[in-house]
Amino acid sequence: MQINVVLADDHPALLAGVKYALDPAKTIKVTGTAQNSSEIVELLESVPCDVLVADYAMPNGAYGDGIPLFSYLRRRYPELKIVVFTMVDNPAIVREVSRLGVHSLINKADDLSQLISAIHAVYAHATYYPSEGNYPTPKSERVELSKREVEVVRLYVSGMSIGEIAQKLNRSKQTISSQKVTAMKKLGIERDADLFRYAWEAGLGGSTATSAADQPSSDHNS
Repeated sequence: MQINVVLADDHPALLAGVKYALDPAKTIKVTGTAQNSSEIVELLESVPCDVLVADYAMPNGAYGDGIPLFSYLRRRYPELKIVVFTMVDNPAIVREVSRLGVHSLINKADDLSQLISAIHAVYAHATYYPSEGNYPTPKSERVELSKREVEVVRLYVSGMSIGEIAQKLNRSKQTISSQKVTAMKKLGIERDADLFRYAWEAGLGGSTATSAADQPSSDHNS
């Protein structure tokens, strides 16, 4: 058995280090390295690849990075096994990655032996999320925000204050604040900075959602 692996990261030194760490594994053969999404697709079209090991954030590629990139790869190469090798530790983002069908996520702070285990696991059609305390497994339920919560998050990350959102949506400031807090709790997010990052990666930073008739999750109704 030999597993053909493509490595992708925008830091050449890290790529070289990971390739060096994988060399002793006789069952793994690195068939190519890439530094952005354009190079990933070029390699997938030209070299054998069973497992793609890719960083989450890799700018400057034609196919983007993060959620948009992995969504594209899952559609174009449905048989490809993917291991995300990253420093991202936002549970909401990891949950979205797993929901896409990404087979494994390994933190760069973990021992590289975890990466070797992940490659073997996903090649065998298994999933491998070793840090279950931080990373929800792909089998975990997807977190669903209500339409009102999505609406509040979109407006908030667009730069509007709680008061401005309340005025725009004709609701009380207390209601808007409660909906924002509830959304963050559902996503496992505690800081506004992580909410901004999640919203951007999940595509919630664009146009606002239409209002819904459902009641907010708090006790304060509009």
